[in-house]
Amino acid sequence: MKILVVISGASGVIYGKKLVEKLKENKINTKVIVTEAAKKVAHYEKVELPESDYEEKDIAASPASGTSAPDVMIVAPCSAKTLGQIANGIGDTLVTRAAEVALKERKKLILVTRETPLSYIMIKNMETVTLAGGIILPACPGFYHNPKSIDELVEHIIVKILNLVNVEHKIGIKWGE
Repeated sequence: MKILVVISGASGVIYGKKLVEKLKENKINTKVIVTEAAKKVAHYEKVELPESDYEEKDIAASPASGTSAPDVMIVAPCSAKTLGQIANGIGDTLVTRAAEVALKERKKLILVTRETPLSYIMIKNMETVTLAGGIILPACPGFYHNPKSIDELVEHIIVKILNLVNVEHKIGIKWGE
């Protein structure tokens, strides 16, 4: 399985970092795009991001083509801007073009939205992406597992993502266990 992880410029870049770490720990073929906005956010959030395999501006890179599209594309975190561009077919960066490809090729596209509160426009954009075949996974961790740290809250969302892409893991607990 080939997975493309995009870390966009919403607060919560730790989600993308931890996701990439867990995928690579599981020896999943993982490629990464770190946007310029994500780098700025990482500076303020004091998170060291993984290396980017592609430049955001490289519209000719392999994820932009249906012939070499990844099996799964995950944007974690997904900013309102990136959500809006994807929902409206604005494929002017590698990120948004790769998302268009994922949708047209019927590949799995997961957007880990992070902005709150939600405007009507954001809700409509989420609806549009969902109707096009994407999955909206808001970064809203649960508390039933009695988290003791921010890392455990982040891990809760990572577990949700890994479950959606059928990646075996030994983190988190399943309800009832």
